[in-house]
Amino acid sequence: MAGELAPAIGAEELESLIREGVPLVGSYGVTVQALGHGSVRLRMPYRDDFVRPGGTITGPAMFGLADVALYGAVLSAIGRVELAVTTSMTINFLRKPKPGPILAEARLLKLGRRLAYGDVLIFAEGEEDPVSHATGTYSIPPNRSAVS
Repeated sequence: MAGELAPAIGAEELESLIREGVPLVGSYGVTVQALGHGSVRLRMPYRDDFVRPGGTITGPAMFGLADVALYGAVLSAIGRVELAVTTSMTINFLRKPKPGPILAEARLLKLGRRLAYGDVLIFAEGEEDPVSHATGTYSIPPNRSAVS
């Protein structure tokens, strides 16, 4: 869309930051599929250890993906500010995803000087209806150039 701002961080840099700065979720093999200013779509590949009894993807794996997706959406708007941190996040599980890759689509709804608020829809790859929905707030340090 004409006039749209470019992302403030690149996809490769964001993937690297997820792997190195958020090593638990980074070990999930998350990749960036799309990146815009204030939005990101991530893909988490399927792994046998993501499955819980009942044959569905475990909630903690989806929650971790949602959290890092919102982190990516925040950084796509403000740049590499590693000390931006989650202050709150809520997730609602809507339906059981079948074992397989999971997609997260995050977008910022409000970006202020100190707080960012957004939401994340989680989908089983190839499905139209979301399997979970998360909302969250990130705290942005007063010195945006802060790096851990």
